Amino acid sequence: MPSRHDHEHTHDHEQDERQDAAEAAELEREARRLIALSRIRQYGDPALRMKAREVEDFDDDLLRLVERMTTLMHEAQGVGLAATQVGVLRRLFVYVDEDEDRVLLNPAIVTSSMETAAEDEGCLSLRGVLVPVERHIKVTLEGLDERGAAVRTEIEGPTARVVQHELDHLDGVLIIDRTDDESRRGALATLRPQPVLGAAAPR
Repeated sequence: MPSRHDHEHTHDHEQDERQDAAEAAELEREARRLIALSRIRQYGDPALRMKAREVEDFDDDLLRLVERMTTLMHEAQGVGLAATQVGVLRRLFVYVDEDEDRVLLNPAIVTSSMETAAEDEGCLSLRGVLVPVERHIKVTLEGLDERGAAVRTEIEGPTARVVQHELDHLDGVLIIDRTDDESRRGALATLRPQPVLGAAAPR
């Protein structure tokens, strides 16, 4: 009959296995995040400063783009992603609202609350940057879904911030354009390419 020591040993072994599995899953998630980020245009890429054009073709290519952007957003552990961030100059973005994946094409804010709030914002295209940005706390958006049907949605709280952030992307506007001077300076210092150790100094 197995001793208490054997039972404890088995229990410890199971705990170790669970911990190993959790660590492996975490490493895989992080690897996926880094791969996803490498597919998202980063600060300095000209696409991020370009104004996107209205979506006119509602075809299979569009559906594939929406699917690809949604997958990329999740793998990068983001809550929103604009088409310009994947180098596509079309007016559409995907976002998460109440755990549901959503997409909005040719979006426009039709009403916004008088009340605004400043909170720290990050961006998948500006890694390592967090700056305060003032946004409306509630907005109503109109646009189209991926099939071309009209959409009108009222959004408040953190998701209202997300959709305003993504809408900015479609106009070539970044969070560093909407923050205060001091925060912008700090962000630009973070975003500047770091000198490579051992590289020859420029003459």
